[in-house]
Amino acid sequence: MTDPAHARSPESLKARLGRPGIEVAPGVYDALGATLAESAGFRTVYLSGASLAYTQLGRPDIGLLSLTEVNDALMHIRERTDLSIVVDCDTGFGNAMNVMRSVRMLERSGASAIQLEDQAYPKRCGHLRGKTLVPLGEMVGKLHAALDARRNEQTLIIGRTDAVAVEGIEGALARAEAYRAAGVDILFVEGLRGDDDIARVMGAFKGRIPIMANMVEGGDTPLKNATALEALGFSLVIFPGALVRAFLSMATQFFETLHRDGSTDAFRDRMFDFPQLNAYLGTQAMLEMGETYENRERAGDAA
Repeated sequence: MTDPAHARSPESLKARLGRPGIEVAPGVYDALGATLAESAGFRTVYLSGASLAYTQLGRPDIGLLSLTEVNDALMHIRERTDLSIVVDCDTGFGNAMNVMRSVRMLERSGASAIQLEDQAYPKRCGHLRGKTLVPLGEMVGKLHAALDARRNEQTLIIGRTDAVAVEGIEGALARAEAYRAAGVDILFVEGLRGDDDIARVMGAFKGRIPIMANMVEGGDTPLKNATALEALGFSLVIFPGALVRAFLSMATQFFETLHRDGSTDAFRDRMFDFPQLNAYLGTQAMLEMGETYENRERAGDAA
């Protein structure tokens, strides 16, 4: 069964990950952010559960989001862009049966890849302390359920383990190997503590399966640019919360200026004005398209 969302894309994420190089996916949380990433030249975005929690709930990434909220954001993004979209599906929102429903729903809404992690509830951001894990057998079963649920092999399943923070690097490698054996398309070992951890992961999996990296400003994993990560052997890197952090910095300055001055004048050089915003959004073209249909309706009435 062909997924229309994938059919629109000239080249799938799976095809790109099958070649040398690294795919860089900035984190987004809405359709506007996805269009900005596309305009900047990115081919892939990461629908970040953390960023959704930050922006839609004003809360930390501690498992408060529902599948419906993630899916709604995905549908809005897919409506506006043909980019590849990697979707953070947290724990799959329950057991293996919940995972199957989650995968089917997100795939229908246009996910190019779906990421599932092995945390237990209450889950939390991969760079927060106090995480707990589901048993290995339970997670392997959930991954098999995800793979069975997808309708299109171009839809990638990402197996993520948070075991570094709980069981150490040895436990993380054992879990990652089990997830690879289950058939996942990409491995994601979260919360690597340094270059030694990275070397262990690459020694175990480089060349056997695409490996994903996560760059979090102020997080546990040392920040590296895409070129350095590619040289280490990573195939995909996400910057999940960077846009929110940039927005927070800018918005804090904006509100301080507006509160101080009672005006946005001092901030105008850092803003789109109304005509610039509408030019970016394509407002005039949409209005003109609407008029063509209105004209047809009038012509039909006259006939």
